[in-house]
Amino acid sequence: MNIKIIGSGSYIPTRTVKNTDFSDHTFLDELGAPLPHSSDVIISKLKDITGISERRYVEPQLVNSDIAFFAAEKAIEDARIDPETLDYIIVAQNYGDVVFGSNQSDSVPSIASRVKNKLRIKNPNCAAFDVVCGCPGWIQGVLQANAFIRAGMAKRILVIGSETLSRVVDPHDRDSMIYSDGAGATILEETADNAGLLSFQSATFTMDECDFIYFGKSYDKKDINNTRYIKMYGRKIYEFALKQVPQAMKNCLDKSGYGIDDVKKILIHQANEKMDEAIVSRFYKLFKKNPPELIMPMSIGQLGNSSVATVPTLYDRLVKGKLENHSIQKGDIIIFASVGAGMNINAIVYKY
Repeated sequence: MNIKIIGSGSYIPTRTVKNTDFSDHTFLDELGAPLPHSSDVIISKLKDITGISERRYVEPQLVNSDIAFFAAEKAIEDARIDPETLDYIIVAQNYGDVVFGSNQSDSVPSIASRVKNKLRIKNPNCAAFDVVCGCPGWIQGVLQANAFIRAGMAKRILVIGSETLSRVVDPHDRDSMIYSDGAGATILEETADNAGLLSFQSATFTMDECDFIYFGKSYDKKDINNTRYIKMYGRKIYEFALKQVPQAMKNCLDKSGYGIDDVKKILIHQANEKMDEAIVSRFYKLFKKNPPELIMPMSIGQLGNSSVATVPTLYDRLVKGKLENHSIQKGDIIIFASVGAGMNINAIVYKY
């Protein structure tokens, strides 16, 4: 028995923020001193490293639970199911609902409960809860759905990854340009054929790595509000990811019964274009091979890093034919992989 995605949906915000929109920002270092380059030079360097030209932010009147609901509606419609038949709603998120103009996180009730309310699901036996697992949250939600279904605890589960990172960034931190907003959703249920989720790998590293991504004060020392924002040690994350993620992907593939030549697509968390390319390159080197062309669809250039939403959004766009030069056929082998705060890593081998 496997579990299979029977429907997907995504919500990409309509507000486009281009790199040039940051030209008037004053970027500071951790000590509060201006960085030794103009904003335009800083933006150009970030583009070279991350591949980001623009990103999407939600409109001021929306919060995270709204866009999670929008993606869920599309997934339910795509799966052609009655939402009352859902046994669980699992929402991967990290910062709750953050109202525009505020930095206060609101996670009570859970985003999942709010989504269930917005979907107007009356069935009390449809349980709703959130997963906080950094950027790997959506994959972790899928793994929980897999466990529930295999254990006979559920037949049909909605798993969403949704985030509004634009509401928790420090405008004086150059890393703020990386983050974006978005939501992706999937409906999973048991399948009798040999498709679906074949194997998985997950791990958490907390000795020296736990605080590579954290909440910290603004770099602006004049900020007396003690507001905290998302912060990261980018170089440490880069080195960690290149060391740990390729091996996790290989372990996952080895357990699946398929080989490296069977892999048709790799959907990896859209964190950093150069980092993702390096991860995939090192993954193939473990098999003494080079990555094939078009093996890894990318969306970060136009959509930025929307954390838990990047992988399900990428999947939805792939299966809907919305990624130029990329397509997927029945029976194709896909690897999902992510790395993020915690530090968490996970991977899935999936037969479409």
